Order: sequence, then structure tokens, then C-alpha cells
Amino acid sequence: MTTRNYIRSFEHLGLGDTSLVGGKTASLGELARLLDGEAVTIPEGFAITADAYRDALDAAGAVPELRALFAKVDEGDIPALQAAGARAREIVYAATDSEALRRQILDAYRRLLDQCGGGISVAVRSSATAEDLPNASFAGQHDSFLHVRGDEDLIEACRRCFASIFTDRAIVYRTDKGFDHFAVALSVAVMRMIDADQATSGVVFTLDTESGFRDVVYVTAVYGLGESLVQGRVDPDEFYVHKPTFRQGFRRVLSRRRGDKHMRLVWRQGGRARVLTTRRNTRVERSRFCLSDAEVLQLAEVALRIEDHYSGQAGRPTPMDVEWARDAVEERFYIVQARPETVASRFESEIETYRLTGLGEVLATGRAVGEKAAGGVVRLIGGPGDLRRCGPGDVLVAAATSPDWEPVMKQAAAIVTDRGGRTCHAAIVAREMGIPAVVGTGDATRTLIPGSRVTVVCCEGETGRVYRGEVPFIVERLNSADLVQPKTDVMLNLAHPEQAFHAARLPSAGVGLMRLEFIIAEQIRMHPMAAAHPERVTASRDSALIRRLAARHAAPRDYFVETLVESVAVITAAFFPRPVIVRLSDFKTNEYASLAGGGAFEPVEENPMLGFRGAARYAHPLYADGFALECEALARIRRDFGLTNLKVMVPFCRRLEEAQGVLQAMAANGLERGRDGLEVYVMCEIPNNVIQIDVFATLFDGFSIGSNDLTQLVLGVDRDSDTVAFDFDERDPGVLEMLRQAVVGGHRNHRRVGVCGEAPATYPEIATFLTALGIDSLSVNPQSLGRTLEVVRQAEGAAPPLDVNQVPPVRLSGREAHTL
Repeated sequence: MTTRNYIRSFEHLGLGDTSLVGGKTASLGELARLLDGEAVTIPEGFAITADAYRDALDAAGAVPELRALFAKVDEGDIPALQAAGARAREIVYAATDSEALRRQILDAYRRLLDQCGGGISVAVRSSATAEDLPNASFAGQHDSFLHVRGDEDLIEACRRCFASIFTDRAIVYRTDKGFDHFAVALSVAVMRMIDADQATSGVVFTLDTESGFRDVVYVTAVYGLGESLVQGRVDPDEFYVHKPTFRQGFRRVLSRRRGDKHMRLVWRQGGRARVLTTRRNTRVERSRFCLSDAEVLQLAEVALRIEDHYSGQAGRPTPMDVEWARDAVEERFYIVQARPETVASRFESEIETYRLTGLGEVLATGRAVGEKAAGGVVRLIGGPGDLRRCGPGDVLVAAATSPDWEPVMKQAAAIVTDRGGRTCHAAIVAREMGIPAVVGTGDATRTLIPGSRVTVVCCEGETGRVYRGEVPFIVERLNSADLVQPKTDVMLNLAHPEQAFHAARLPSAGVGLMRLEFIIAEQIRMHPMAAAHPERVTASRDSALIRRLAARHAAPRDYFVETLVESVAVITAAFFPRPVIVRLSDFKTNEYASLAGGGAFEPVEENPMLGFRGAARYAHPLYADGFALECEALARIRRDFGLTNLKVMVPFCRRLEEAQGVLQAMAANGLERGRDGLEVYVMCEIPNNVIQIDVFATLFDGFSIGSNDLTQLVLGVDRDSDTVAFDFDERDPGVLEMLRQAVVGGHRNHRRVGVCGEAPATYPEIATFLTALGIDSLSVNPQSLGRTLEVVRQAEGAAPPLDVNQVPPVRLSGREAHTL
């Protein structure tokens, strides 16, 4: 073995040195220069170059034997692969034990100790020359060792790192990615160990890992060492920051989700060595976030600097995967690794949408990964010995997964784990392999029966579910390149924040209808007046529920407002700067009464559909204080988050005097029409809205036709009644005439007019009719988008838009109306 220099300090490395020190360490060198002197930086350290690995194999004459080992191994033959990998590791381990290499490593180690003032531990991390590439991350394929102290332990860790180039998982990964085993070499990074035992650590992604949405920074955090997060042993805290408005100076955490964080990984002294062990977190630690908002924003800021720098180096947008740790003594953040994100950032223009078409019994729930669905036979994995029972298409179920299982995991139809969050090992592997995973179920290994058939579903939002048996589903594929927006804006109806980032990738013109009542019912679950006046709630059951829901907030009103802010802000940010029209709550009294505390505030009505609903509530003494909370939340989103694409819509506004009262109440609560560009729309869903559209147009900036209520009131049919459901038909000539008059009247007053009911999606002839009238927008559910875009494009191409001022009233028979 030659005596050339195999040591390079981090500050003398950069991205151009990947062939010398591997992607991981080259990136550390680049970061050392980028973050030099900054509040957040990287630990001190040095690299052992890949030349040390190559020269060691050459000096030992090991390459021919290694080549012979892999010339005859089929990666599908797991026992043979394991035997070849074990022998290869022995060969490399023996070859890297030279006196010359040992001396260079120890000399560099002593310089590092002097630089840090002594008394430190180091992390010894593998860094392959094919690592952290745009199309292959090699994440978790090679070994690393933490909290290493002393000369002999350091040399041992370095040799084991070199040998890990032939772990079973790395062998399979290289084969899958088309890399020659002998074209890849391994370098080792030795860096000061950040003492996060009593602090925090985690990962930052500069995109959303599930949808590939690029306008957010996604921060995860746990107590203690980050290995607990990567291994999937802990459900982490999660935070999102919106990039565009953050860059404009609105420094706010967009949303946050508290993880269970039941334990942390720490080091304890075991004889002469330090041993990695677990420690349970206290109830107080588990109940609070392990990062403050200011700390989240600091991490987001440095992650964006890294993304900008790497994007400039690559000449294209480069989302990043950044690992961080906070030193408990220094109380300072350190970046311990940064690499290009290689899965979500490569999502293709074809958008797959999975949708269940049947029902089933839910056996387990957890965090959804992958936005897909798959069925298969349950295979319970308690350890490596159980992997032999797994075949292609099985559902792999385990407490947590290990990198050594990847050769088998790649054959699975889906993965289910008891523990872990969306950045754990199981989630990362599932995402890269394109299969669904449900992580952090808590009890899947106990509730799922080995050998039984299940369906793993991750397409129903943030919550993943495991159903008993084979639940049918369909897959719809949309190519966003083909779904070009027509002249008429086609928008989305959306109410669930967990769908926002995925839906934002669809080629829509924005959100035409976002219903506040969905968020209040499903996310908040508390009556707005009960939040404003909990002292008026007398039912003990409701009082207990309100205390439980608002337990982590100063008061129920804070819980209500903050939850509403986060939920609405996520959807508004996802579509920024496209418009998002938020409809103020439109519960009926019977629906409001079902919320926690609702019974203390809601009157009993014979016909709630025509009763105390919509605009009638907002300035009324029975609801004014609850309405103030809705306004406060929406005002904060525009003011504090910079999400001025949010527009407000007033539902079920019967009379002009009522409209004036609502606008006054809104202005008094921070939502003044016209201030900072705020536009206020009104639902056009009552015949009086159409008849008096010229006067309503003086009060509002636009109209959104609610085809459901308009049809109900034109035809006199209770749309909730099964008995007369056959008479509810949006294609009736009278309803069509109302639609025509609404479009003509709105445009006569230079106001935008849209439709937010599902009638245009359900009946393409109505979409054609409205398009010919020159309607400004149609808003439909996401699954109807592709079909509606096509119908509208065809309608626009068939004939020029009608001159609405010259359109005569519709005169059609019932049969003609049904065949428009």
C-alpha cells in the first residue's frame, strides 16, 4: 500500500470531490464553506479518502476474489447473497488494517481532538462515491458508528465502515440501480459527535415528502439522537413552513403536528464503552413540541440557504434532505448531513389517484405514506429469520423495519409498522419503491393475523388504514401535461388540509370553494360559541370534551382560532398565489347542535334547511361571538402569513339588509372588504340573489352559484328528502333559466361569476351550457377535474361564447332540458 496522503479536512472539500470522498463528505465540505461563521454550521471533522479503500484492496490482492464472489450470485437467492456479502465484508475488513493507514487516521484524530479542546466523541460515517446522486441516494445502505472514543475504537469503526460497502442491502441497491459493485468506492468521514442526548435532532426536507409539493419546508424533530427517528422507533413532531411567503418576510410556522415521542435514544456508560440505550420521555415532554416556532424557522432558513446553493451549483431546482442535531451544551444547531432528495422530487407529470370503491372493516390505522392502495397476505416479521417467509406481493408487518431487510422489502406490496413517522426507515423505503406504507399504528403486529388478506390504503388523507380482506379500489391516471386549463377557469372544491399539497399539483385555477364547516366539524369538533363562551356549557359531557380538546391551549377560543388558522392556511398556502375562496360556515342548527357544546346554543327547528343558517347567523346575538372567531382566524391568515390569495365568501344571504349587516360585522372583526385587496364574494343560491343581482353586485366582488340550494329553492324540493329526490334535477328548464340570469346579471355588473356545485361535473351538458354562457369559473371535486377540463375545452371549441346581453330566456321542455 502506498504512503500517499489519505486525509482531507472538511474545509478543504467541496461538491467537486465526490469521486475522492463520496457524496456525503463532499457535501459536508461544501456546507463547511457555505455556513462558515454562521449560527448554524457543521461539526468539525476530516475524511479518509476513497483512495485508501482502493489502495488497500489492491495491496491485499483482494479484487479478484471479490469479483469471483459476485460473478455467480443471483440477488433473488437471499441465502447465497448473504453468504457472499459476509465473505466480502471479511475481505475488506482485513485489507484495511495497514499500519500506514492507521497512522494517518490517528494523526488526524489527534488534530481534531486538539481543535475541539479534547474530551469529545466522534461519529464515524460511511460515504460512497456513488452516494447522494440525483437519481440514487444510497441512504442507509452503508454503516455508521456513533459516540466513538479512543484510538482502537476509532480504527475498528473505520474498518467496519469500509467493509459495509458489501452489506446485503447495498449489494441489492447497487444492482437495482445499475451500478457496478467495483466502480463504487467508499470513503469514511470522522466528525465531532453532537451531544443531542439531552437535546433534539431530526430531518428537514425542502419539499413535502408525500406529494412532492415544493413550496414548503418540512421539519421533523425528536428528543435525543436522530437514529430513533430514522429507525422508525419514535413518532416525531412535524412542522411546515411556506417557502414563498417566508421569502417575502412572513416568518410563520404554517402548521404543526405533535408526535407521541414516547422515548429517546441516549448514551450511557457501560464498562469502558458507551452504550446506546433508550429512555422514556416524561408525560410533560411528550405533551409539548420539542422545538419552538423560532427554532423551526431557524432550521427552515438554513435549509432554504442550502437548497438555493445546491440549486445554483446544479443549475436546476434541487430539493434537499438535511439532517440536523442540537447540541445540549452549546444550545446550537448543527447540520450533520445534506443531500439532494431523490424520490418525491422526481414525481412524474402523470398523477395517479387511488380511490376506494368498496367498504371494509378497519383493523389498524397510522400515518399514511405513498398515497396509494395495495392488497396482500400479512407476513409478520419479528426478526431477520422471518424474512424467508415473505414472498412477492405480501404485506410486511413489523414493529419497525431495518435497513438489512431491504432485499425482501422491495418485493412487498405494502408495509405496516407499529412505530415510526413519515421520515422513518420504513417510510423512506416504501416511498422510494413506490408502495404504500402505514407507519406508527401502535398495534398492527398484535391486531393483524399472519396469513390473512388485508388491503393497505393510504389514499384517504393523512391517516393510513389497514382493512380486513380485499377492499376494491380503482386507479385514475391524469397526465398534468395534457390537462391544459381552458379559457374558463376550472377550480377545485376542497375542505381537507391533508389533501392540499397533492391537490395543488393538479392543473386547476385554484380553489373555488373551501367550506369552513368541514374543518370545524372534523378538525375542531367544538361549537364556535362554546369556544367563545365555555362557561355557558352546562352539560358535563360537553364540558369534559371541550376541556380535552383545548387541553394544550390557554383557552378554548385559542384552540378554536389556532386550529382553524392552521387548517385554512395549509390549503391557502398550497395554492398560493392562485385564489382560494373560503366560504364562511354554513351549518344548519341540527348540525351545529351535534358539536361539543352545541346543545347550549342552538334552537330546535322543524326545517333547519330553511332556518337559522348562513348569513342570518353572523350578526345575530346567538352567534355573533362565534362569528368573530371565524373572522379572526381568516384575518390572521391574510395579515400574519401573507396569504392574500384568500378570498371570503358569504353563504345563504337572503336579503340586502342581511348582506350589509354581515359586511359590517366582518369589518368590525378585521375583514373589511377592499382592505389590503380583500375580495368578498357571495353565494348566489337563493332566487332573490338572482332577481336582485344588480343591487347585490354593489356589495360584493363576485358571485358563486350554489347549484344545490338554488335547485332546491327554484323547484321547492327539500334536497335532504329521499321521498321527493326524483324531483331534484339541476337540468330543469327553470333552474337553467336561473343560471342564465345569474351569469348575465353578474357580467352586466362586471362581476365574476362561478359555479361551485357539482352539477357541471355530474352533468356534462350543464358544463357545456354554462361555458357557452361565458361563465368565469367552474369548481368541482378533484376526482372530477380531468373530465370537467375536457368537457369545457370541447365546449369552448364548439362555438364562440354567447353574448350574454343578447341571450333570450331558456324555453325548453323537460325532455329537451335532459338532452342539452
